[in-house]
Amino acid sequence: MTQYFDGKLVFEYLPQLLSRLHITLLLVFTATIVGMILGSVLALIRLHKILILNQIVAIYISFIRGTPIIVQMFIVYYGLPAILMNFGININRWDKLIFVIITYGLNTAAFMSEIIRSAITSVPIGQSEAAYSVGLTKIQTFYRIVGPQALKTALPSISTTIVGLLQDSAIAFSLGIVDVMGEVQVLGARTYHTIEGYVAAGIIFFILGVIVEKVSGLIERKSLLSKL
Repeated sequence: MTQYFDGKLVFEYLPQLLSRLHITLLLVFTATIVGMILGSVLALIRLHKILILNQIVAIYISFIRGTPIIVQMFIVYYGLPAILMNFGININRWDKLIFVIITYGLNTAAFMSEIIRSAITSVPIGQSEAAYSVGLTKIQTFYRIVGPQALKTALPSISTTIVGLLQDSAIAFSLGIVDVMGEVQVLGARTYHTIEGYVAAGIIFFILGVIVEKVSGLIERKSLLSKL
């Protein structure tokens, strides 16, 4: 009689899935950095309401937040090379991981921009005006007064976005990326026991999510203690 679920395979799969964890972490880390930098730029454009750019950014954010990331990934993977080919630029030989990182970076930037914008606007304007009155420049006011408070406000939402990014990274295998989920597909094709791989991957992603939340909570508590 065929055994449809073998619990022992879950533990046998874990080391093999962990061997591909660095691909998943590279994707999440790079996308987070790109998302934070680009998201900050987008947030500043919306805060200062720069003509034309503000409308373009608003449409971009609405599109990203309103469409599935797998659709965005296929648009980047198939559409970006086609567009650049019109300008004589051939990127068809790029590693697929680069296209995935671009997709996740652009996706994360849209969410980060709204988090950053909301966090900055949550700081009372009176504090900035008081800083200007004592001779601080706009840059000094941001880094000494507005920035630290905005970061404290944004940190929980940023950690939630990173956890969501960890979960969304599971579909990168759709382009043939052999990360954690890609390795599940490889093991399933070889052993015909795929569900055990999904369970093992679920354990890994759950632990990573808990770690991100714990680290975020620790940073938040440290920042609060430093203010006391």
